[in-house]
Amino acid sequence: QVQLVESGGGLVQPGGSLRLSCAASGVILTNYAMGWYRQAPGNQRELVASITAGGGTDYAGSVKGRFTISRDNAKNTVYLQMNSLKPEDTAVYYCTAYYFAWHYWGQGTQVTVSS
Repeated sequence: QVQLVESGGGLVQPGGSLRLSCAASGVILTNYAMGWYRQAPGNQRELVASITAGGGTDYAGSVKGRFTISRDNAKNTVYLQMNSLKPEDTAVYYCTAYYFAWHYWGQGTQVTVSS
């Protein structure tokens, strides 16, 4: 049974920071590309950051310079460090793993940025 479980979401003030974690079970992530998506009410699901099996990264323009994606294969975990958070970052954040036809999703974790 493959499972991706996100954690670390919550309520923060504008300018604050959070670190999201995505821990996998039932699958070894070494050869998978990983990504973080987010979806706010009324919006499409948006890819905000991705990391290849080799460690190369890409970011949406709206988060460049503020967010950092990383992976620790020994812990079978991927992270998203979020700094200088803005109200428009408020969304449910989803972790995904993909390798050719194999594609898995986490259940999502809520991030709310508000005063």
